[in-house]
Amino acid sequence: MAINENLCSFFSFLTGTVMAKFGSIDYPHNRYNPLLDEWILVCPHRSKRPWMGKIEKKEDHQNQSNETAAGEKLNALSPGGVRANGIQNPLYNSTYVFDNDFPALIDTDCPDNLNIYNNDGNQLFRVQPARGRCRVMCFHPSSRLSLPLMSIDEILAVINAWIGELLKLGPIYRWVQIFENKGAIMGCSNPHPHCQIWASHFLPNIPRKKDQQQRNYFEKYGRAMLWDYVQKELSNEERIVLKNEHWLALVPFWATWPFETMLLPYHRSIQRLNDINEMEKKSLASIMKGLLTIYDNLFEISFPYSMGWHGAPTGPEYFDSKQPHWILHAVYYPPLLRSATIKKFMVGYELCAQSQRDITPEKAAEILRQQNPNKHYKI
Repeated sequence: MAINENLCSFFSFLTGTVMAKFGSIDYPHNRYNPLLDEWILVCPHRSKRPWMGKIEKKEDHQNQSNETAAGEKLNALSPGGVRANGIQNPLYNSTYVFDNDFPALIDTDCPDNLNIYNNDGNQLFRVQPARGRCRVMCFHPSSRLSLPLMSIDEILAVINAWIGELLKLGPIYRWVQIFENKGAIMGCSNPHPHCQIWASHFLPNIPRKKDQQQRNYFEKYGRAMLWDYVQKELSNEERIVLKNEHWLALVPFWATWPFETMLLPYHRSIQRLNDINEMEKKSLASIMKGLLTIYDNLFEISFPYSMGWHGAPTGPEYFDSKQPHWILHAVYYPPLLRSATIKKFMVGYELCAQSQRDITPEKAAEILRQQNPNKHYKI
């Protein structure tokens, strides 16, 4: 199907011309992801098969509790800790941001002109510069406190730090990717609560697809795709996990990972993190704490995930301009499938053909809603 035909089919879903409830589907089916113009294969019956695959070690942080950093064993990201390059961190008492000691992207000593490698007449061997800057942000001085165990004010400090970095990097770089890898299973080598910020002069693949798809939808219908999507989700609440006065946490209709969620505003159109006001910041901190508490309570572990913020592209030409086709959203991709020790593997069919999931998004949302967002299992 062409892109416009796919968008038209998805719009039919939004306007209610296809079935309103999906939770009863228990046979294999494809679902369309309009943000990426991709299909996801959903096979609910596979969740009944016995598991004879790899069992992960049940990992958790050491006895997490609401205590200060005093007396904790130093690590490379803690206050006063010494990083691999010999630099010692200050004795910070809130968030702490610094340039990555071993950055993937660099702005200096990186040539602008790589056309010497683009001499293939068929454009089969193309190279372009990948310049940028990589930052690390520690959320809190204590290594024992992940985000759901922090106070609302402490999470608010993280949000303000994110906005500060976006305001600093956004006018310079085309894309500012804020992301968190939590847990050893997600490749995180240091348990200290932290995230990374990669700013690039180029628009990466996924944001580029989201930008184009949302633009196509806006040009066709005169409204932002995710605004229409959120309003439709609010009408039946089948995939909604949490909601407060400004924000909505839901399992997307097209979710790929078992307990994948998306966090979006639903009361007004917001394009970037730096557009949110003080009340929206506080309610964002509240819903983040609630959602991440639900995650931890699900299998009673410090729940692993990769998350990231996606908003309107930035850079000198775009940072101060309105891009009404965009709606700010955060995505959470947890790998766990059935328990704290069984993860979802993206291999075989997923790598060679198409993304696939076992439980339906509606069932995942139902399971998540059963968890208490207000009381963490460790407190």
